[in-house]
Amino acid sequence: MTRFRVVDAFTDQPFSGNPAAVIAVDGPLDEGWAQQAAAEFNLSETAFLTPDGGLGADFGLRWFTPSVEVALCGHATLAAAHALFQDGAQGPLRFSTRWSGVLTVERRDGRLWMDFPANPPQEAPAPPGLADALGARIERAGTAGTGDLIVELADERTVRGLDPVPARMSGHAERGVIATARADEGRPYAFVSRFFATDIGVEEDPVTGSAHTVLAPYWAERLGGTAFSALQCSARGGRVEVELPAGAPGRVLIGGSAVTVSEGHLLA
Repeated sequence: MTRFRVVDAFTDQPFSGNPAAVIAVDGPLDEGWAQQAAAEFNLSETAFLTPDGGLGADFGLRWFTPSVEVALCGHATLAAAHALFQDGAQGPLRFSTRWSGVLTVERRDGRLWMDFPANPPQEAPAPPGLADALGARIERAGTAGTGDLIVELADERTVRGLDPVPARMSGHAERGVIATARADEGRPYAFVSRFFATDIGVEEDPVTGSAHTVLAPYWAERLGGTAFSALQCSARGGRVEVELPAGAPGRVLIGGSAVTVSEGHLLA
């Protein structure tokens, strides 16, 4: 039997943040089976841990949506690290990934911190029809190495009020659309965001760690500074801490909490 856990990431409260399934397998990963398992859980991401970390890593890690394998996922990495720490693993944890190199997670200041490649976006025109699909005017737009399109909107209220039709969000980006704005005055966070990824089977992701590899350098340029609190203001919502570490250009640290909400065994 194969053990699984469902972990809510970027929160310290059950039934909030972003849920991910974490499945540990004993040997090489059967990709067909992994895709079927991810479809069965029907969460935005399922993380698969394998013991074949290879040189410089402790574990292998791959991520599947209900329909495709993806190159990078933050909340499911956070969930996987939480599960391993819960089982007594000592950090830092090093994960070998298929397309994103070795990713490190460590515990610091009561949070788990992931060391990810930064993906600063390049300014680009918004695709025709996207503003209509979002129902909001786009102030700035850019493309990033994650395959995402980032669009800055007028204010926090506009981001919170988005209610796009999923079918109209298709075809605008390789992976997904990040909608973001500066936080309202007096908020305990610097910016807000939401993430729509219809083309990979995720109409709206509750909290997207990998999107913050784009958001962190974007808002560092816009606001100045290198460390920010952020809120992904989906229906479930989640808080994300980001840091652009001095002396490590091209990297971003993404911090958050996680809580296990269920566990069991797969019988198939």
